[in-house]
Amino acid sequence: MTDATKKEKVYAVFERISRTYDQGNTYISLGMSGKWKKQFIARIADETEAGGPILDVCTGTGDIAVALARSRPDCMITGLDFSPAMLRLARAKGENSPNLRWLQGDAMHLPFKDNAFSAACISFGLRNTTDYLQVLREMARVVKKNGAVYCLDSFVPDITLVKPFYSLYFKYLMPVIGGGLRHRQEYTWLWQSTQDFISINELAALFTQAGLTDIQIKRVLFGACAMHTGKNKT
Repeated sequence: MTDATKKEKVYAVFERISRTYDQGNTYISLGMSGKWKKQFIARIADETEAGGPILDVCTGTGDIAVALARSRPDCMITGLDFSPAMLRLARAKGENSPNLRWLQGDAMHLPFKDNAFSAACISFGLRNTTDYLQVLREMARVVKKNGAVYCLDSFVPDITLVKPFYSLYFKYLMPVIGGGLRHRQEYTWLWQSTQDFISINELAALFTQAGLTDIQIKRVLFGACAMHTGKNKT
């Protein structure tokens, strides 16, 4: 699949499943995605300096951005996504948060100046982009010195005994549980995007290639999900 084809496919998928996306994620993760996101949000909120602006790339329906805005009212939170349907839902979620703004844009060409944010994050979105390293480089570029880049995403588990059960669930059951009969094809694509994604260690290497240092990794559920963190020292 070419980069252009993948971009068009991802756009179409998220436009179609936007209204059921949050509920679907809860179902397919057996309720655990909410816990992972809370830990992700808490870490970003705890580590970002007072008043520091935060960028949420591939914000989707805005759950991360809205939660950050509520937990850190001193910070301006910017949520960016390329799907208008997702952003409409995000705006509705965050309508009562004055420290939130939403932008439609491309994660590989962020419309911001260098060093504009104290932190930048992306959750369950990197694997759906066409150039992982370019996205990380852009996130590193817009984060100021000593700021952090955070990534939360899904992976194929790195434990051999777990892989068969993971594949059985996510290939055959997850599309129906998450998307029902109406959107099972879209959720089959989401499963495929995880299958095609790089490994946890390969992503850590891309963090380094993007110029980030002090790389930290937190694995959960046998490596089916992981949080990567890196610092911008330049």
